[in-house]
Amino acid sequence: MSGDSDCTRTSPSAGSPSDNEFLPDRPKYVCSLSPDLITKAREELQEKPEWRLRDVQALRDMVCKDYPSLGTCLDDAFLLRFLRARKFDYDRALQLLVNYHTCRRSWPEVFNNLKPSAIKPVLESGFVTVLPRLDPEGRHVVCIRPDRWTPSNYPITENIRAIYLTLEKLIQSEETQVNGIVILADYKGVSLSKASHFGPFVAKKVIGILQDGFPIRIKAVNIINEPRIFKGIFAIIKPFLKEKIANRFFLHGCDLNSLHQNIPPVILPEEYGGTSGKLDISAWNELLLASEEDFLHDFSQLVLPCDSSPHDMLVSGDADEKQCDDSLRGMKPQLYYCY
Repeated sequence: MSGDSDCTRTSPSAGSPSDNEFLPDRPKYVCSLSPDLITKAREELQEKPEWRLRDVQALRDMVCKDYPSLGTCLDDAFLLRFLRARKFDYDRALQLLVNYHTCRRSWPEVFNNLKPSAIKPVLESGFVTVLPRLDPEGRHVVCIRPDRWTPSNYPITENIRAIYLTLEKLIQSEETQVNGIVILADYKGVSLSKASHFGPFVAKKVIGILQDGFPIRIKAVNIINEPRIFKGIFAIIKPFLKEKIANRFFLHGCDLNSLHQNIPPVILPEEYGGTSGKLDISAWNELLLASEEDFLHDFSQLVLPCDSSPHDMLVSGDADEKQCDDSLRGMKPQLYYCY
């Protein structure tokens, strides 16, 4: 389903729930949120159930008017992800959607042939997984363990592909769209040589995706067992993080009690002082690999138009790019100093 054909079928007038009657081939949205989450979405995200489809239609009309060749999916459920991630601010949601596609098209090493079976070795290594239980706020906890990666086996971009697919799977849930996620990153055993793979280009791309190019709410990033070298990395990256995101980073070192103040032991595995048994990566791996056909279908709707121009869809200005390049260029000397 291409963006052009979707825009052609979409009514140009202001949206209303009845507009969907003219789009028989587009899935009809059915809300799966509980009454409590509907209330939470209203209070935190400015989402009003009685206006929801009107808001989706408004965003759809903006896409068709301003970016008719974007080549995006225009289903209600898909567009809702972007509205919720930007608290139903139409302009910001549109920019996020454009950035989402810009990121995908500007990094072919990550996004070409992106499917669960293609990153099976990363999943089997345990580099990234999702804990089986939600935290008290109803959020999934994404566990990242860089020490499980052997650089000689595959490049760092494979790890990024695995994280991206994990986020894509999680954001399919309306509960996650409202509640957000929590990240737990264990940097135990990360050496200087391994950290050097996270260079300026990769750092800039990853920050761009997580902050401005993906419709997910990252509510906290908990770093555990970080070596001294991580403080050097974070000091370089922090200026390019938005203040809200930077304030959600928590460096716990080896202090499990500190970690438990943010993530309760009852949902943590034994490896992190929890009571939920050994960390088991098999359940998440099976779930992600079983979603292969769903991903192939969803990504097939994200069509790259032949007349698209990268300069039409920028994530950040040239000045910001140059500043990022200049500042990150000094990463390696500082890493050696911290190490």
